[in-house]
Amino acid sequence: MNDPLYVAVDLGAGSGRVFLTGMSPAELLLEEIHRFQNAPVNGNGHLRWNAPQIFTEIKTGLREANEYAGQLGRRITSIGVDGWGTDYGLIDIDGNLCENPICYRDKRTQGEMAKVFEQMSREEIFARTGIQFLVFNTLFQLHAHTQSGLPENATRLLLIPDLIHFLLTGRAATEYTNATTTQMLNARTGEWDQELLVSLNLPQPLLGEIIPAGTDLGSLKTSILQEVRLNGARVVAPATHDTASAIAGTPLEDGFAYISSGTWSLVGVERDRPIIDNEVSRRNFTNEGGAFGTVRFLKNVMGLWILESCRSEWKENGVDADYDSLFAHVSALEDSPCFIFTDDPRFFSPLSMVDALSQHLTESGQCVPSSPPALTKVILDSLALRYASVLNSIPSLTGQKIHGVHIVGGGSRNNYLNQATANATGLPVLAGPVEATVIGNALVQAIACGRFSSLAEARAHVSRNVLVKKYMPRRTSAWEEASRRYSAIEARWVEDAANVLLHHLSH
Repeated sequence: MNDPLYVAVDLGAGSGRVFLTGMSPAELLLEEIHRFQNAPVNGNGHLRWNAPQIFTEIKTGLREANEYAGQLGRRITSIGVDGWGTDYGLIDIDGNLCENPICYRDKRTQGEMAKVFEQMSREEIFARTGIQFLVFNTLFQLHAHTQSGLPENATRLLLIPDLIHFLLTGRAATEYTNATTTQMLNARTGEWDQELLVSLNLPQPLLGEIIPAGTDLGSLKTSILQEVRLNGARVVAPATHDTASAIAGTPLEDGFAYISSGTWSLVGVERDRPIIDNEVSRRNFTNEGGAFGTVRFLKNVMGLWILESCRSEWKENGVDADYDSLFAHVSALEDSPCFIFTDDPRFFSPLSMVDALSQHLTESGQCVPSSPPALTKVILDSLALRYASVLNSIPSLTGQKIHGVHIVGGGSRNNYLNQATANATGLPVLAGPVEATVIGNALVQAIACGRFSSLAEARAHVSRNVLVKKYMPRRTSAWEEASRRYSAIEARWVEDAANVLLHHLSH
């Protein structure tokens, strides 16, 4: 088989992976070649990413991918990198990193929203950008950085995937899907909003060229080529925001919403244009760029980060938190003793997630479960009911009726949460593929290289070559009662979730 291969590098806020992928007519090759841990560390007063180490690990993965491709007797056509949004690196005139990038969970943006709104109103910022207000958006990170003092030698700001592309090729450009999430891009023009930047005294020269997903960024630099031996391979920008890649790689059926389920849960629908009005702003929905002219109309929900943080604590305390054991006990529990509002800002980066959950439950007059399985059930049932709440609000905002939900990402393996989501929403749920982000990354490369003529054709290829699991809703009286009780809890914590998030994170 001489069909070309594509390398998809997927950077997460906990680990990074390098995949070798293939898209021949009867194939969907997804071979994980290299995985590495990626955790922020404290340095120079901030929580930072070790960018040089990340790049070293990526180069290791590229070498290993090249060796594996050789064993298959096939060639690697292109390489693309996706990753989490909002964080950035600064480079100097010689192309060197000025300092390690600061992590979005760093405390530097506390109170930054209020400072920004003194210079430009929340309403005007949303009207310009169409982007939801999250305290870690690049807008607020850069504002804090500017106030504290940017490195004097900084000449260009690059979001994390764009930084890796620059280190590979020497071309400094910002891919559109990730650029939209900075909250500095004008939703109507698709360019940096110069009036916003001037009003907020943000450094305009640091923000450079914006390119669409699928742009050929060129060949590898000679120094990199000597290290990885990938002769002839091009670097192609995929949809560099990991959620944009995940949705590109999802074989969405007409009328289906999506949930990209992982550390965060991104709940929304795909559209061909943004919706920017007062009600969308009030409910803090967002209009993020997607691949090939699509728009991700969605809302961020605090996802499996809550459970994973608890599991880490339980393990440290010698408590069994093995997935199989934990979910065997969860499935055996019938009652839902209590619920949490998963988007309570105290869950964003607590010293102890278990303590944060206990405080939340106590303040809302509920009992605190005494066992890990019981608390796990509370988290997952609450997530499912939060998904339902978000999905129920979408038709009134978009005019689109939702007929089902497609869950992708790591969370799509969670059978309990998938069924709970079907029960809570009353909609059929399709789960999978787990590696939708990697698939979407590779699909955009394949389109750019001429393998597919359109995103629709590429998604059809995925649909023919992956299996998804279907969950039908079981609307029992217990779930009806759970929905009523959860609604009361959500109303207790937020009349308008956006305003509560703003209050807790900007003071």
